[in-house]
Amino acid sequence: MAEQRIRVVLVDDHPVVRAGVRALVDAQDDLDVVGEAADSTQAVAVVGETQPDVVLMDLSLGDGPGGAETTRLVRELPSPPHVLVLTTYDTEADVLEAVDAGASGYLLKDAPPDELFRAIRGTARGETVLAPSVATRLLQRAASPTPKVSPREVEILRLLARGLGNKEMARELLVSEATVKSHLSHIYTKLGVDTRAGAVATAIERRILRP
Repeated sequence: MAEQRIRVVLVDDHPVVRAGVRALVDAQDDLDVVGEAADSTQAVAVVGETQPDVVLMDLSLGDGPGGAETTRLVRELPSPPHVLVLTTYDTEADVLEAVDAGASGYLLKDAPPDELFRAIRGTARGETVLAPSVATRLLQRAASPTPKVSPREVEILRLLARGLGNKEMARELLVSEATVKSHLSHIYTKLGVDTRAGAVATAIERRILRP
């Protein structure tokens, strides 16, 4: 009896990347690319139509919702597929956001093809598949005695990196300025800094934020 083929959908906003990954994946005897999408809306529609086993998800999808939010939407579909993130980003914030959204695996685009194929097969079986650097970072985070930056504090750091002031951040997050100041105080303590610029620089250095 022939082995059942694994159905894959590619979600990436770069056509050249999709073409390259499709060529690699389709060359495998047990893997089939059954659809492609360039943005979140297309991804949800294609996944709903094709019912794949695995979605290969980039995190950066142009101007609309990113890969983490798209992962969440895909996982909310009836009989949802497993999602394997395939991206260039490996910051702590990116990894945690994707995992929290329901991704089963996280692989970097510089992975060798054989590692990608193993990851797709493992993800299809329901396994958790992580790039070595990502796994190391998550283990270090779990073992670290250093106070961890919360998801809300990561949001504050991202807004700081964009140069927003307290009033603008409060408006964007729908909270009071006092709440923003409280978050900033906690962030400074956790990162061991005393300025906004220092907070952003340290967050990038510790790979909490992308450069």
